[in-house]
Amino acid sequence: MPLTELVPLPGGVFRMGSDRHYPEERPAHERRVGAFAIERHPVTNAQYARFVSDTGYVTVAEEPIDPADFPGADPKQLIPGALVFTPTDGPVDLGDWTRWWRWVPGASWRSPQGPGSTVDHRPDHPVVQIAYRDAQAYAHWAGRRLPTEAEWEFAACGGRSGAEYAWGEEFRPGDQVMANTWQGRFPYLNAGWGSTSPVGTFPANGYGLADMIGNVWERVSDIFVPRHSDISDADGPVVEADGRPDLLAPTTSPRVMRVTKGGSFLCAPEYCRRYRPAARSAQSDDSATGHLGFRCAADL
Repeated sequence: MPLTELVPLPGGVFRMGSDRHYPEERPAHERRVGAFAIERHPVTNAQYARFVSDTGYVTVAEEPIDPADFPGADPKQLIPGALVFTPTDGPVDLGDWTRWWRWVPGASWRSPQGPGSTVDHRPDHPVVQIAYRDAQAYAHWAGRRLPTEAEWEFAACGGRSGAEYAWGEEFRPGDQVMANTWQGRFPYLNAGWGSTSPVGTFPANGYGLADMIGNVWERVSDIFVPRHSDISDADGPVVEADGRPDLLAPTTSPRVMRVTKGGSFLCAPEYCRRYRPAARSAQSDDSATGHLGFRCAADL
């Protein structure tokens, strides 16, 4: 499957962040980004499969776990795997994410639900169970990079700087469902997809970009900081001291937290109102989950 089409964007000044929702989105401020290009949709299972076939790459969720990264843990439990969402039978404490996430040995991008599952019937769904290094490696192979948080948010706004949603001010304009998010009572009753959907299933934004909101959280290059006031004015990919992404490290550090953007099919009003361009969340570099993917960007 060919690489995703790149959509060139002119850059400019936009309203980044929000003062109306979660503390980590504050303060809303003007931000300038240079011209860049971004992929029209998230990287799909078929595209990631091509990368793995060409390179023999092994993802973080598939490689042996270093006991040194988890001091005190039972070595018998340090088995390669990933986190898989499991709906509950009814209402649960929404402050306890362990009620609906479970560690599944053998879960990976190839088998996102664990052994016996497959993506063969989902070639056009976003790839998931992707750690930071896995996304970086794909981007390097593709001759691209991960977007910065500012670039991603500028792109998600689709030319509607400061709007609540990527498509305007109403979550469901005319009662139309605009993104793959949780439709019901989380985490047990859902009238929506309940999983990833094929890229482009929902309307594109003003820049013609699909799935900037919902479907899967998307990794960007920035280290997570708790408020925008802590972010420097420099835009550009996060690189190591030698000037290139650290693609050859044997593992991805569990202690480094980076920004993810856009929300996912698990975002619900009572639990996670992060289906907005300004929303942001932190994920450790080694996290691999069933709702975490990415798309690439490129310089112009």
